[in-house]
Amino acid sequence: MKPPAPIGFIGTGIMGGHMARRLAAAGFQVRAWNRTPEKLAPLAAHGVHAADSPGAALHRAAAAVVMLSTAQVVDEVLFAAGPGGTAPIQSLSPGGTVIVMSSIPVEQARRQAAAAQRFGLRYIDAPVSGGEPGAREGTLAILAGGDPGDVEAAHGVFAPLGRVTRLGPAGSGQLAKLANQIIVGGTLVAIAEALELARRGGADPAALRGALMGGFGDSKVLRVLGERMVSGNFTPGSPAAYQLKDMRAAAELASGLGIRLELLDTVIGLFERLEASGESAQDVSVIIREVARSAGRRES
Repeated sequence: MKPPAPIGFIGTGIMGGHMARRLAAAGFQVRAWNRTPEKLAPLAAHGVHAADSPGAALHRAAAAVVMLSTAQVVDEVLFAAGPGGTAPIQSLSPGGTVIVMSSIPVEQARRQAAAAQRFGLRYIDAPVSGGEPGAREGTLAILAGGDPGDVEAAHGVFAPLGRVTRLGPAGSGQLAKLANQIIVGGTLVAIAEALELARRGGADPAALRGALMGGFGDSKVLRVLGERMVSGNFTPGSPAAYQLKDMRAAAELASGLGIRLELLDTVIGLFERLEASGESAQDVSVIIREVARSAGRRES
């Protein structure tokens, strides 16, 4: 679909706000809804129209782009029948496309795809990687699951947001996102441990990060989140709680497949201790604090 196709955008939080803005800048007619209306106000200056309900945002839209926090919230906001017995998703134009860019469990995506099909709608699960900077700059890695033709038809929607890759049928995008989160979680902990080792050994962690960039130890996680670790800036771009949610979903899926992923289990344990400390609403890079605490426990 191409501009000026109307788009209903649901969820304008840390990342969704940037994404809605970029779609409007690309020429789409964007009507957006958010549970906290105050987050919608700044988007008006960018041509995003505020809707007072999910159904109003999706009314006769060619596509719904969804960036909500959990599968439960997606189900409640889009698929739950309202007072009139109609689900907000039914407000889309006939044959419209539901694009769920939230990170949700694989089986939930498949159930939502089946529900969308019953309403005569197309469904693409398209979670993203790249965090707030990727959403702001339009450089997200978009991991799509769905019918090949549906994904191709939605290319115009994806283009202002980043680079899309179709991984397979519905649910495949979520599976790819879980794989991504295993890599991100493991890398986060590895970087945090390396920086903590440098600090305790008398080297400058910031200098170490700079020295490693360009070598085999380099990564986007080192460049973006490693910088947050050394500066101590944990204002959330992507909260640690979301990383833990995704890694738990990956472990649950692995268990269902009859396999155990040992590194994943270890990383989940660290994030669960971070959660217990009350810090999981901060940026995912705050895991360095739990790594430092764990290192201290091993010393004693």
